[in-house]
Amino acid sequence: MAPYQDDLDSVIERARSNKIMGIITIGTNLPSSLAAVQIAQKYPMVKATVGVHPHDAGSVSADQLDTIAELARKNPTLVVGYGEIGLDYAKQYAPPAIQRQCFTQQLELAKSLNLPVVIHDRDAHADCLDIIRAAGPLEAGGVMHCFSGNLEFALQLIAMNFKISIPGIVTFKNATELQEVAAQIPLDSMLIETDGPFLAPVPYRGKRNEPVYTLYIAEFIAKLRNIPVDTVAMQTAENTMVLFRTGFD
Repeated sequence: MAPYQDDLDSVIERARSNKIMGIITIGTNLPSSLAAVQIAQKYPMVKATVGVHPHDAGSVSADQLDTIAELARKNPTLVVGYGEIGLDYAKQYAPPAIQRQCFTQQLELAKSLNLPVVIHDRDAHADCLDIIRAAGPLEAGGVMHCFSGNLEFALQLIAMNFKISIPGIVTFKNATELQEVAAQIPLDSMLIETDGPFLAPVPYRGKRNEPVYTLYIAEFIAKLRNIPVDTVAMQTAENTMVLFRTGFD
């Protein structure tokens, strides 16, 4: 949360005043999961997720995972998902085998909590699919966050009760594969996201990202699909609320 600590009130007010319906702030380890819940407690339009990112898979303890699960149990109206969990083979801060073990453990925790999962997958598409399949049906569903695969991979995930989340990368000139995904998948299977503070869309590429910039992502996708931007905005907002079983105040 450090990139926003000096002006979080302003960031949230910009989102609210531009008709952003709600914000989901993501936990990536125990401290950030605690912080996410605290932010959700303070701001009615914010909900939280909790979990351990693959970068931290090598350092997380069983006690920490228990604490994260208990955080979700104690805050059922604030914690709406489990994640960000998954695999990152591009930056192997933890060995792949440890990442896979941690991912599997957390899928089981998410199932026990009946929470949708938020999955991080970087250069690990096949292993992600294998682990998700091995975990068995995820009744609460999930989302492949900051999607980086091709259309075939997206459709495989959609068939497994997953949503596909499109980040600001889609607005980049060379992001042709992601643009194909955004143009072709069913709109009722799509979310849009910031991945803040990273990956701000054009025209803010290279700057700190923030929730209000999802408007630029929606506009770009609307042009790709030749549909009104309000259609993209309303459907992706509905998809988010249905997946995470929440409204926003």
